Amino acid sequence: MKCLRIYATPDGESHFGEVEIPTQKVSVHPDAAPFDVTASYPASRVRFSHIPAGMRQVEWHTVPDRVLTVRLDGSVEYETSDGEVRTVGAGEFVLIEDTHGKGHLSRHSPDAQTVLWISLLSGLDEPL
Repeated sequence: MKCLRIYATPDGESHFGEVEIPTQKVSVHPDAAPFDVTASYPASRVRFSHIPAGMRQVEWHTVPDRVLTVRLDGSVEYETSDGEVRTVGAGEFVLIEDTHGKGHLSRHSPDAQTVLWISLLSGLDEPL
């Protein structure tokens, strides 16, 4: 399973990348067909945010800790300091790890949005 990633290099520039999250086939019930499941990852907190309609652009900013965001509705356009732009829609998730440097821009869709924020202790590097 692939996950979009925003990260910062030592010089403070932000970039996009991808993380491959390994999965394995798991059957959750003896009569159920197996499906792809990832390992568990340690998290320190889970938050929901409601972004009101009309909030268009958030200035350059970083995140305080590694966070996996899951967009439940609406969309956002992210721009990294190298000028690359990606759009993330409802049902998509992003690992945001630019905790230092210039950060990234967030341009929100005109509609209200709900976003799930999961603070990860070690990103997607070390499952439990």
